[in-house]
Amino acid sequence: MIKIRFWEKGEIKKMQKIPLIVIAGLTATGKTDVAIELAQLIDGEIVSADSMCVYKYMDIGTAKPTKEQRQIVKHYVIDVVYPDEDYNVALFQKDATKAIDEIYQKGKIPLLVGGTGFYIKSIVDEIEFPEMGDSKQVRQNLYKELDEKGNMYLYEMLKNIDSKAAQSVHPNNVKRVIRYLEIYFLTGKKPTDFLDKVRKKGSKKYNILPLCFVMERSLLKERIDTRVEKMFKMGLVNEVKMLLEMGYSKDLKSMQGLGYKQVIPYIEGKITLDEAKEELKLRTKQFAKRQSIWFKYQGDFIFLDVGNLEFKEVVKKCFELCKSVV
Repeated sequence: MIKIRFWEKGEIKKMQKIPLIVIAGLTATGKTDVAIELAQLIDGEIVSADSMCVYKYMDIGTAKPTKEQRQIVKHYVIDVVYPDEDYNVALFQKDATKAIDEIYQKGKIPLLVGGTGFYIKSIVDEIEFPEMGDSKQVRQNLYKELDEKGNMYLYEMLKNIDSKAAQSVHPNNVKRVIRYLEIYFLTGKKPTDFLDKVRKKGSKKYNILPLCFVMERSLLKERIDTRVEKMFKMGLVNEVKMLLEMGYSKDLKSMQGLGYKQVIPYIEGKITLDEAKEELKLRTKQFAKRQSIWFKYQGDFIFLDVGNLEFKEVVKKCFELCKSVV
């Protein structure tokens, strides 16, 4: 692989802004493979922007880059906490910012790659997060309420606190409902008021190429089905069993993630393996739809429809677009 620079050696450190290639987009659209290929072409390193890849031992269900891929191109903000440790967007912002600076100081190009929209937004819009303290106990209490009283109880609580926030989320999107309630109990402010205050558009620090991979819905559904089947063949069930045997509770935030929550009922003997697969496929498709809406309305992205393109064509398009920022 020949590494191609768009600048003379040492020139990168003279730029007024740090060049930052963002590869965001929907799950199962091939972001990881393209980013690794692109990073080799432009002499870059990758910062993961995936809220599940931060957890150790959780590899298959998170579609984490393999050890082999991480040997080819260095990755950051992967395997930074244990499954029972607290992690949030403010912590991610600190870790990712540090990683981007480190990559840049080495004379390489940082690539921010992943599908967690708010993680990406925290970097590209340089969101300022006030200190809120440890949210772990608050979250545990809310999940206890969820188990005892159900998701509609939490949703009605949110509606009473902040009707605008409640209108923006489905009652079944428990993780988002709980996230909004956490903000209220930790800051005393309505979630919408808090988020409006911390958001500010644009970056003074980075020269950003904001790419977002999308795909026609029927093709994406096929890709998701194939991906889920592959996860099970790779040993997803054994990975979840291992985590439970290590003592990690099924009620943990990490274990509520896609690929883990759907497998646990099968391990407990409550559903069949085929039912677990179908549930994971359904939930992943719903997640992709939420991602699509988020990226459409929450950022200024260059949308690339990668569905009908060969892998090399996608890499070439991204490579050509990189010339605008480096």
